Amino acid sequence: MHGIVFSELQRFVVSKHAHAGWKAVTEKAGLAHKVYLAAGQYPDSEIVSLVTAASAITKQDSIQTLEAFGEFIVPSLLKMYGHLLKPSWKSLDVIEHNEGTVHTVLRASDKDALPPKLHTRRTGPDTVVLVYDSPRKMCALAVGIGKGLARHFKEVLSVNQTQCMHKGGQFCEIVFRKTG
Repeated sequence: MHGIVFSELQRFVVSKHAHAGWKAVTEKAGLAHKVYLAAGQYPDSEIVSLVTAASAITKQDSIQTLEAFGEFIVPSLLKMYGHLLKPSWKSLDVIEHNEGTVHTVLRASDKDALPPKLHTRRTGPDTVVLVYDSPRKMCALAVGIGKGLARHFKEVLSVNQTQCMHKGGQFCEIVFRKTG
């Protein structure tokens, strides 16, 4: 997994629980002496271990932790990749076009980058269906990013996950609908 996710997870934990919190997470994950650089690539198993440890320490399940982290990471992602977005886009547009913009550029600029392959369809002016299919099974991160985008654009999105790999689905399907 791309190092930016690791470095942002560290920022997320530190923002909530100070540096001692990150130290506790890395120790619990068995990764106390590991340093994560934003430009690096790291094993998927390590992000799973870190999220599991963070969840145990905060007494939240991994889904809640990943969703909160997804919301948190949006400002940083927009700083890094916002230049790829059209100025007229709002949250649903960013979700709809993420694969063709951000993920395409990420794959082209870093041959080792393996972001999830996203498929979207616009089913109406206020609805985007996102199909997330990745062996990482981090669909909750995508849900959180959608919520973070809505907050950034000062919109309200309802989020309904109609299918999930954690519940036996072959992929995850997330319906983002603009309300209000």
